[in-house]
Amino acid sequence: MRTRRKYNRHLRSENYILQGKNSPGIEVKIMDAMLCDELLQEIFKRLPSKSSSSSSSSSSSSSLSVCLVSKRWLHLYRTSKTSLSLKLIPHDSVVSSLSSLLSHYPSLSSLSLAFSSSEPIITTTSFCDSILFVVSSSCNSKLKLLRFLAGPVSVSSLLSLSGACNSLTSITVSVSRPLFLNWVASFSCLKELSLYACDGDGVQDGNFDCYRETGMHLNEEIDAELCLESLFLSGIRSDDLAVGWLWRSCRRLKKLQLKSCSGIGDGGSFSSFVTCLQGLQEVELRTCRIIVDVVLLKLAENCESLISLLVYDGCSRDGLLQFMSNSRCNLQNLDLRLPLDLSNDHLSAAAVNFRCLSTLRLQSCCLVTGDGLKTLGIAMSSGLQELALINCDVVEREQGLLATLGQNLRQLRKLDLSYNEMLLDKELIAMLISCNYLIELKLRGCKRLTNMVVTFMSKTCKRLESIDLMHCCGITAEAVESFVLNSPQLRRVEVEENKLSDAARTWASHKFIEVFN
Repeated sequence: MRTRRKYNRHLRSENYILQGKNSPGIEVKIMDAMLCDELLQEIFKRLPSKSSSSSSSSSSSSSLSVCLVSKRWLHLYRTSKTSLSLKLIPHDSVVSSLSSLLSHYPSLSSLSLAFSSSEPIITTTSFCDSILFVVSSSCNSKLKLLRFLAGPVSVSSLLSLSGACNSLTSITVSVSRPLFLNWVASFSCLKELSLYACDGDGVQDGNFDCYRETGMHLNEEIDAELCLESLFLSGIRSDDLAVGWLWRSCRRLKKLQLKSCSGIGDGGSFSSFVTCLQGLQEVELRTCRIIVDVVLLKLAENCESLISLLVYDGCSRDGLLQFMSNSRCNLQNLDLRLPLDLSNDHLSAAAVNFRCLSTLRLQSCCLVTGDGLKTLGIAMSSGLQELALINCDVVEREQGLLATLGQNLRQLRKLDLSYNEMLLDKELIAMLISCNYLIELKLRGCKRLTNMVVTFMSKTCKRLESIDLMHCCGITAEAVESFVLNSPQLRRVEVEENKLSDAARTWASHKFIEVFN
């Protein structure tokens, strides 16, 4: 008990100093002598590194105060940090500056690097290699996650990184064409890989003829087995030969994300693609219109473990309909943003084949009508827990639709109706009156809503834990204050800063409610 009181006294004293309520002098020196290194480092680890906008200023102030107390505190603060995100100024001096900076952070387990300027910058492979070599020489086996978005890097720099940071489990990196992927096998602990392919200046060595013939390079082996569980590929084309080796080597994949891809490699890569599909649980396809049909077809034929599918901005009606009609997977999460490719036929097929859906998200789906959504609502009445109809004009076009959905989907826990600008109070209230289990509600950008709906929610939606009221022009500060004070389960609010009264801020602070604006 005595030790606990002493520890709490130290924490109170630490908070006193961090808030800047002491003046430099003897108090700081006494406190500096009282607190041992281990206790200070433990305190620094508890300082919020990522917080809501309402508390971000205090977080930043706390960190700045730590740095200003003494050189010892600054040193201990740096050595205690495990995560660091930097935006680099593209200049020749950045290499030496980065090396000096990273030498002060020996405990990093997560590092993110990117360029800060939007102006034309140095993005040559040699320049980016020099930055990555600094990471290799400055970091150690404690580093688990690296996001390197400063530009394309070479195979040699990645191999050097694998030797120095041999415990990396997650890597995000850009590489130039032609793609050489043998370096992936050098990271024995790698579970997540995000790869951005970009056009390079030419062949990187003299072995390109062999590479062109086999789709492999140097130490790439046909029977290589990677431990990757999550793979993100951006910008892959049909002439990227090395992708075939990657497909053949990924037999443990659980999550696959493709973005802006016009191919999945050459002909050999296409046949190898099927080998990584069997254990997939999550697939995301963003702006991949050229390949989405074949990917969906192969998923329907070869993947029974799929539980989550996202398709944004690129599809064909026939390919999507075949997948929804023929897939044998037990799909639970479906997220679609297909303005001109999604129709009632797809919703009807989903209602028949995906009866275990727990999450349905539709964005900007112009061709869907109320009949399709009602059919789906009836089929999913007992299981759907999350529904998003974002910027879907059917919400505004068909009166009574939300009321019908509310009556059918009484188990809903999360509802997102963001950016339905013409949504009226009475339509939303008619739905909410049936949704007694809602814990999360997003109404961002619903400009026609007024204080009436907020008053109704404060009286009826007693289970709400999170609400988004950003850009709701008809809702005033008075209504927000009343809602915050009268919602016993509330833990998160997103609203403009000028709609937060002093009373609402105070109550949010006392009830540990996160406020974002």
